[in-house]
Amino acid sequence: MTDAETRLVIFDCDGVLVDSEPISVSVLVKAMNDLDVPITEDEVYGRFLGRSLATVIETMKTEYNVHPGEAFLEQIRTDLYARFRKELKPIDGIGATIDALDLPCCVASSSQVERIRLSLTVTGLIDRLPHIYSASMVKNGKPAPDLFLHAAKEMQVDPANCVVIEDSPAGIEAAKAAGMTVFAFTGGSHANFAGYRAELERLSPDATFDVMPDLIHLVRTFKQDGIHS
Repeated sequence: MTDAETRLVIFDCDGVLVDSEPISVSVLVKAMNDLDVPITEDEVYGRFLGRSLATVIETMKTEYNVHPGEAFLEQIRTDLYARFRKELKPIDGIGATIDALDLPCCVASSSQVERIRLSLTVTGLIDRLPHIYSASMVKNGKPAPDLFLHAAKEMQVDPANCVVIEDSPAGIEAAKAAGMTVFAFTGGSHANFAGYRAELERLSPDATFDVMPDLIHLVRTFKQDGIHS
């Protein structure tokens, strides 16, 4: 195991840094229902958590024969950003946890860069996490490994020395495919929807935790013991 200077912690954003998933899902379901796509919040959590909006749109086209245009995207952005500015909160303890890790950190999210920056700015995290990578920067989003590999390359860290913090099945799959260690965070307010925790455990993350300060111990244990999936 290499020393701290060559290690990297890669955070997903939604549901890991900020408690955004209930807001995002609510906005998306309303927008889809408005186009007569009969989908529920539980279905969106189960099918699209951690995936890009492009995946959602492709599903609408192929499964529902609904072809959303720019107005659909703009309405989602408008509604979502307005609610983020009013309601979005950081995950409890995340700021102090990042500070205590004392390691290079970055963000790798399926969201657009604009949305990631807004989320981090509203919640006061932007100065701690200036390195932001989006699925829009790579060919294939999660569960493909492209985004995490891109982040590691840009941060000049070998994938084997990266620890990914994820809350979604797609993200866990992506991190494992990238050859990285992955810890599943289950402390977001969306973590109680049906089957969520069971699906994460089925994917065998290297650890699961639901209180963000626990990450400090997990990362230190990983470094000391050389644990790697």
